[in-house]
Amino acid sequence: MMQLETSRLILRPWCDSDAQALYRWARDPEVGPSAGWAPHTSVENSREIIRTVLSEEGTFAVLLKGGDGGPIGSVGVFPTAIPVGKGEPEIGYWIAHPYWGQGLVPEAVEELLRWQFQEMGVQRVWCAHSPENEKSRRVQEKCGFRHVCDTPPSPWPDGTERPGVCQAITRQEWEVRHGG
Repeated sequence: MMQLETSRLILRPWCDSDAQALYRWARDPEVGPSAGWAPHTSVENSREIIRTVLSEEGTFAVLLKGGDGGPIGSVGVFPTAIPVGKGEPEIGYWIAHPYWGQGLVPEAVEELLRWQFQEMGVQRVWCAHSPENEKSRRVQEKCGFRHVCDTPPSPWPDGTERPGVCQAITRQEWEVRHGG
């Protein structure tokens, strides 16, 4: 099982035993809908999401080092659906409301970028957000993503249709930011 670490975080694969912690945070109506998914309805619903969505390779539970051990969010890398980025990776993320504004998501995203550029050898990584999701936009800006295009409204996992703001960072741009 692959695990990544930052100064404050452990990123590790999700497991069934994380269902209670996932439900604790994912039932919050301020968390899921901004990322395009409905709040979780039960521990069993969270367990099913772990098995069917969060168990995908490249998806990680976010844990605080020295914390109680339970996940406080999720980050992942998956093939992008953005037409101009076909075949390239995209990063997605969310974090529990009590941890907003602490720089934890940018820290996790930076580690995924390092992994993708240095270990996987990719040349460009994508991120997207809905126009009204200012928190996500700020995360992407902090990590060096730049605006590439906007997309027309399309279906989101929660059944709504929303436009998208598509941003990317190249390996060269990332290396310049990190002195490499």
